[in-house]
Amino acid sequence: MRFLLRLIGYLSVAAGFVALVIDGARSIANAGLRFTSLGEVLIAVIQERYQLIQPAVERNIHPLLWDPVVVTVLHAPVAAVALLLGFALLWLGRRPQEVIGIVTRR
Repeated sequence: MRFLLRLIGYLSVAAGFVALVIDGARSIANAGLRFTSLGEVLIAVIQERYQLIQPAVERNIHPLLWDPVVVTVLHAPVAAVALLLGFALLWLGRRPQEVIGIVTRR
């Protein structure tokens, strides 16, 4: 399980850096700061199903979760989201630290 978490974490970090480079090149070409949002990527990837996210969140989880939380995440830069997700998965998939200094005598 740790291997899978680390693998997905490394892939997510790599995707975050790629998105950061693409956004940087686009910003330089346009002579202005421009970031690709997570919502734009989801529209490009899942197309028609993107419109089903809001009713699914409101119906299955909670209606108030959509506007303050999910909308904010969908407007976040995809590079930041991918990097944060990747680092979180790498942290979850790390090896447990060895316990040092346990007293075995009483």
